[in-house]
Amino acid sequence: MPDFSLEERYGNLVCGLDEVGRGPLAGPVVTACVYIPLEKRTLPFIAGLRDSKALSRTRLEYLEPFIKTHCIWAVAECSVEEIDRLNILQASLHAMEKSFAKLPAEICKDMSALIDGNHLPKNLPCPAYPVIKGDSISTSIAAASILAKLTRDRIMEKLHIQYPHYGWNTNVGYPSPAHKKALIEHGVTPHHRKTFAPVREQLQRMGT
Repeated sequence: MPDFSLEERYGNLVCGLDEVGRGPLAGPVVTACVYIPLEKRTLPFIAGLRDSKALSRTRLEYLEPFIKTHCIWAVAECSVEEIDRLNILQASLHAMEKSFAKLPAEICKDMSALIDGNHLPKNLPCPAYPVIKGDSISTSIAAASILAKLTRDRIMEKLHIQYPHYGWNTNVGYPSPAHKKALIEHGVTPHHRKTFAPVREQLQRMGT
C-alpha cells in the first residue's frame, strides 16, 4: 500500500514522477508529475490511489478527476522521434523533466521529487530521489502513474482509429503477438519506434 512516508521524510513539499510506455513498439512515452498538498492527504480518494497497473480502467477514470482537482499536476511526453534519437531510457527521463517544468514556478523552487525507478533525470532543478517500485510505495508516485497511464492509453486509442490493424486500442502499442503480426502484414507506421528490434527488423525486410 503506498503511503506518504517518503514525502514526510523529505519535508512534505515533495512531488512524485512516473512514466508509462517504455516497453511499447509504438507511441510516445508519457510522464506525470503530481504534488499532493499536505491539507489534501486526508481526503477519501487518497486511500484509493494505487499503482495504475493494479487498477481497472473504470477505477482509473474515477480517480483521475479527484487527482486533477485536488492536486498540482502536469503531464508530458517524448515523441517516437525523441525516443529513437535519445533511446527509451533517456527519453523517459527527459519527459519527466518536461512534466516537472510544467508545475507552477513558485512551488518548484522549494520542491523535492520522488522518481519511480533507479535512474534520475540529469537536468531536474531540485533534489530528487529514486524509488524502485515507487508506484507501490509512494502515494504521490501512484497518483502520477494514474495520470500518465490514462493519458497514454487515450493517445493510443486515438491512433488506433487511424491505424486499426495494430490493435492499439487494446495493446496500447506493446508487442503483443497480434501487433507483431500486423507489423509484418501492414508495415511500419510513422508512430512506430524504429530503433526497437521488431520494428527495425521489419524495416530491414522492407529494404528501408
